Amino acid sequence: MRSSKQNIAVIALSGGMDSCVTAAIANLEYELAFAHINYGQRTEKRELKSFNDIANHYKAKHRLLIDYSHLSKIGGSSLTDKNIEVKRADLDNKEIPDSYVPFRNANILSACVSWAEALNAKAVFIGAVHEDSSGYPDCRPDFFSAFEKMVDLGTKPETKIKIESPIILLSKSEIIKKGIELDAPLHLTWSCYQNEDEACGVCDSCALRLRGFQQAGFDDPIKYKIRPEYL
Repeated sequence: MRSSKQNIAVIALSGGMDSCVTAAIANLEYELAFAHINYGQRTEKRELKSFNDIANHYKAKHRLLIDYSHLSKIGGSSLTDKNIEVKRADLDNKEIPDSYVPFRNANILSACVSWAEALNAKAVFIGAVHEDSSGYPDCRPDFFSAFEKMVDLGTKPETKIKIESPIILLSKSEIIKKGIELDAPLHLTWSCYQNEDEACGVCDSCALRLRGFQQAGFDDPIKYKIRPEYL
């Protein structure tokens, strides 16, 4: 009987904690092919280091770097436009924050699906989390269901690629617990929106991550300039 590990899955790996845990989940069933997208984000160099470190951890032989830096020219996000300040975390915010990169996940998935079809991969995994920043519009479960239907319509008849977002409905603390359970290399990940040396501890991404570790009862293994209590 053939092992399911002989099937390939493309993982959209930013280098962050969520995509790392997603990779650990995919690793249970698939051979991993890692794709990293440079979309002109402030912390691209640090994220790329995490991408390579995580890919090395999983001994991935399939790796692809994708240049989507045109998204920084389009702008509209504090992650890509340095004229827009990265604001301090507001975990009670119910509005879409200015860290939202317009339609980013559709761009990421399109590239990953193209590569997946060329590799004859069976799935594309993305570490989207609906909790993040009160829910980016391209992090909704319905978005990924609709995208999978579009993939089925826009690829060869014999191509069948699942769009998998296995942690989308989990809280950050549940993601951390899942990562620890699967021995995901969380110490290699990077989540900060604005710093590349020590995580700031006060942007939305740092706050969500720190609160998750605090609620899960574990110490976050990466370095922070400051570590506020977010419980």
